[in-house]
Amino acid sequence: MRQIAMTAAGAMAANTAGSVLRLPGSGVDDVRAQVLSNERVNDTYNLLVVAAPGPASRAVAGQFFHLQCPTTDRDAPYLRRPMSTYRAEPQSGVVEFLYKVNGAGTRGLASLEAGDYLSMLGPLGVGFALEPDWRHIVVLGRGVGLATLAPLAEMAAARNIGVTAVISARDQDQVLSVPRFADIGAHVEIVLDSDGSSSVDNVERLLRRCHAEGHADAFFTCGSNRLMLLMQRLGDELGIAGQVAMEQQMACGLGMCHCCVRDFRVAGETVSRRVCWDGPVFALAEATSW
Repeated sequence: MRQIAMTAAGAMAANTAGSVLRLPGSGVDDVRAQVLSNERVNDTYNLLVVAAPGPASRAVAGQFFHLQCPTTDRDAPYLRRPMSTYRAEPQSGVVEFLYKVNGAGTRGLASLEAGDYLSMLGPLGVGFALEPDWRHIVVLGRGVGLATLAPLAEMAAARNIGVTAVISARDQDQVLSVPRFADIGAHVEIVLDSDGSSSVDNVERLLRRCHAEGHADAFFTCGSNRLMLLMQRLGDELGIAGQVAMEQQMACGLGMCHCCVRDFRVAGETVSRRVCWDGPVFALAEATSW
């Protein structure tokens, strides 16, 4: 039976009444979070908003939560699903997730209604890092990868670091997160498949222009293999540091099962790392194609 939605404060009361399990020494909670809303953003993506005060106060841009997906008449997802933090507000205790509905787990998430509860483990993983001498960064994302980059842009703005956001999408209807970038004063460039502006050649011209204008102290990317390879190549050529948030299937989310191992290039050698534990944010220069 579904319960009627309350406020974030009401959910905080529920959490402090014993619905949070703290993993000793980890800084990670397994919390029973209350759904505040779960609405369609467009025909592909949903925005899930939950009240989870403890985790919200500690989540860093680039980290993720492992969400328990509900069983439905159609699906019975067994494993949790990793979901990047789209927004985490310590003051209100609200956490948001922007997700694409494309499988059993996300179909289960889409079935959640205001007032429902879900188990979420986190925050997990290694988030983005900003150097104190950076003055302007470039973020390049596509699709739900923009859910990871929007909090990064806000973190940069809070430290007086300028942001240029290059947003790639199939068409205008699939463009995400523009208000989030605009609200912090970022310069936004939208590139689309529908008009050809999302081509690698055109995006390369944009990135080179940012560098020429002194607006590329660092590169950040998420959501597209071809765009990651482009940023990696330019970063190496132009001597620009970078970070990439990797997307990967996971089982435990805690580094124990080794389900999410990927190869990275480090000092001329190929090494294996766990995306959930060693990442999901890695040095751009070390990432390999997927």
